[in-house]
Amino acid sequence: MKKVPNRNQFSKILGLSLIAFLLFVSPLIAQDEPASEAATTEVAADAGDAKNGKALFNQNCAACHALNRKMTGPALENVESRLSEDEGLGKEWLYAWIKNSPGVIKSGDAYANKIYAEYNQAAMTAFPTLTNSDIDDILAYTAAAPAAAPAAVAGDVQTAAATGGSAGVSNEIILGALVLVFGLLVVMLLLVNKTLQRIAQANGIIVEKDKAAKRTPIWKAFAQNQFLVLVTAIVLLLGSAYFAYGWMMQVGVDQGYAPIQPIHYSHKIHAGDNKIECKYCHSSARVSKHSGIPSLNVCMNCHKSIYEYTGNPEGPSQEDLENGYTNEFYTGEIKKLYKAVGWDEEGQKYTGESQPVEWVRIHNLPDFAYFNHSQHVSVAGVECQTCHGPVEEMEIMYQYSPLTMGWCIDCHRETNVKVEGNEYYEKIHAELSKKYGVENLTAAQLGGLECGKCHY
Repeated sequence: MKKVPNRNQFSKILGLSLIAFLLFVSPLIAQDEPASEAATTEVAADAGDAKNGKALFNQNCAACHALNRKMTGPALENVESRLSEDEGLGKEWLYAWIKNSPGVIKSGDAYANKIYAEYNQAAMTAFPTLTNSDIDDILAYTAAAPAAAPAAVAGDVQTAAATGGSAGVSNEIILGALVLVFGLLVVMLLLVNKTLQRIAQANGIIVEKDKAAKRTPIWKAFAQNQFLVLVTAIVLLLGSAYFAYGWMMQVGVDQGYAPIQPIHYSHKIHAGDNKIECKYCHSSARVSKHSGIPSLNVCMNCHKSIYEYTGNPEGPSQEDLENGYTNEFYTGEIKKLYKAVGWDEEGQKYTGESQPVEWVRIHNLPDFAYFNHSQHVSVAGVECQTCHGPVEEMEIMYQYSPLTMGWCIDCHRETNVKVEGNEYYEKIHAELSKKYGVENLTAAQLGGLECGKCHY
């Protein structure tokens, strides 16, 4: 009998190779976490508390002042040292100015009148309730080193995502190890198969494949069965009609439509994070058929002071970074707004050189369908989210509902009419309640299914 070569030696080599690979990978897995985060440099100003000063600044000053740029008032970064070096003014002057700026101006103070004239005689709000200690805290905040930019936080998130976390196992390492193990198993199976074939040949065993019996081709057997052909034809016709009907019913239905706008506007930030009421911007929804496109002047009510987006304190999320929604991106969109309305950031005034913004319409009903926003919003008290979906969660606005006739009819059939405090509906509600034998009337029972309500 012919002897078969022994493969134990090769298996030992494979095992040793796998062990060596794991020993090589283990140092990468067991990386030490950084010992500590870099300490932030704090600059103290005459024992002022910069942390408390930041809170006071945001509460009292941020509406008109920024640290590093002009707004309604001058930039306040290092204001104490700048006034001392350039104008020879000390803290006592700052105390008097912050607590009663009109009084300092009336006293004839040269620098106070200079600032008053430079900023178009915009009167600064007096803060008599602030103590000297509070003002010291604010000055300490204005003198403190600027905090790390949000982009650094974004970079940290990206770095953590790229490395898979310092304390965990990298996904790439796990995947590589699994691929290597799978490859070794494939090689071992091939070697085992080859070895078994040699053993069979050495023992004179011949493996023959069974000869398949001659059969009628399946297509020919199908064609010869007339019943099966008929059933198949009927199924294909019904299926084609079903899909054709479904396709035609979607013509003109733009559910999910989310166009890219010329200026990116995040409802998620405005309506979600900042809790801005929908009707603050879409004010005509209360009194008009249309909700209206907000004027850019409505945007400027806030963005005269909000000239950059600083985001959440923890920085942008990984999802935002993947979509390119960084703080710099949002700040760039604010600059587009300034260009459209003709706003001069440095001079804090309108230039008169405005440009129209060509917004892309999202919700568009056919001309033969009538819909009145005020009737639903003001009279019926329908929430905006009922038709427009969770707007406060939408980064890009899209059409949430199908806005089809069937969808509207279903809503009228299921929605009870709110009659509390509405004398117009009291009498008719009482009569119709007797007619239908119900306590609450739906919009359909009140005539909401009449053709002339929406088509006239």
